[in-house]
Amino acid sequence: MRAVVIEGAGGPEVLSVQEVADPVPTGDEVLIEVVAAGLNRADVQQRKGLYPPPSGASPIPGLEVSGHIIDGGRSHFRAGEAVVALLAGGGYAERVAVPAGQVVRAPDGVDLVEAAGLPETAATVWSNLVLQAGMGEGDDVLIHGASGGIGVMAVQVSLALGAVPHVTAGSPAKLDVARSLGVRTLIDYRQQDFVEEVRTATAGRGADVILDVVGAKYLARNIAALATGGRLVVIGLQGGATAELDLGALMGKRASVAGTTLRSRPTAEKAAIMAAVQQNVWPLVASGAVEPFVRRTFPLADVADAHAYFDSGEHTGKVLLTLP
Repeated sequence: MRAVVIEGAGGPEVLSVQEVADPVPTGDEVLIEVVAAGLNRADVQQRKGLYPPPSGASPIPGLEVSGHIIDGGRSHFRAGEAVVALLAGGGYAERVAVPAGQVVRAPDGVDLVEAAGLPETAATVWSNLVLQAGMGEGDDVLIHGASGGIGVMAVQVSLALGAVPHVTAGSPAKLDVARSLGVRTLIDYRQQDFVEEVRTATAGRGADVILDVVGAKYLARNIAALATGGRLVVIGLQGGATAELDLGALMGKRASVAGTTLRSRPTAEKAAIMAAVQQNVWPLVASGAVEPFVRRTFPLADVADAHAYFDSGEHTGKVLLTLP
């Protein structure tokens, strides 16, 4: 089959499409013929040599796909069914073997190509905002990087559950994405202090929940932006991995900080998350409250161009790779 191979750490030029051996499903795995694969920051970090795949995972990048079942193995899936899957790797390929628990039927009413933009974003947002942070109706939620795939999904889920999203982004165009979704507190982090802006928007209370992709650079300011009893969830380290934490400030607010990853979680945990996504997010997709928000697609053969576009920082929403 054709698949993307990473030929050493570096820029998009290290990516090439080559003929490799077909995956062979084992145990409880199913085999999927891929229709489209989502491009995520984790793929970029893997390409740069900064985020190797977990032990036993495919070295082929790609953490989410849509497609059709080729071989359902011992699962309840049957050949030909349209599905989406959350992966530890292997998505940039014509076929991929995935534990059956990480596969769910594609949501109704969504084009199967665009559905590839849902598994990783929906699983990340639901597991962190709802299962980890307990976000609920009326909560004020600060979302950093709100125009990317995770950010857009976080905004949509927050609004659908009756929470109030406040967002940061680095340009008026990116803030316009959040505005189009119905967000009112739009913060340009290059020109505004998000701590003060969130306090103003919440009458001095601060955010009940913060979803952060920046990490160390924002730690102290995130704590300052939290409300009493607030929950900070760190899911990315774009601004570094090491920072000093003022425990007095954290304790004074009776707040909490959690750091999570999705890719390296045990299969059983991923299966539970995907089951929760199917139960809770798919109805929101069916109602139109949540959409994949795909803004650009590239053929698999143009994977280097797709990564170059992603690296430019100009993208909003989801970027997908498509297969014929």
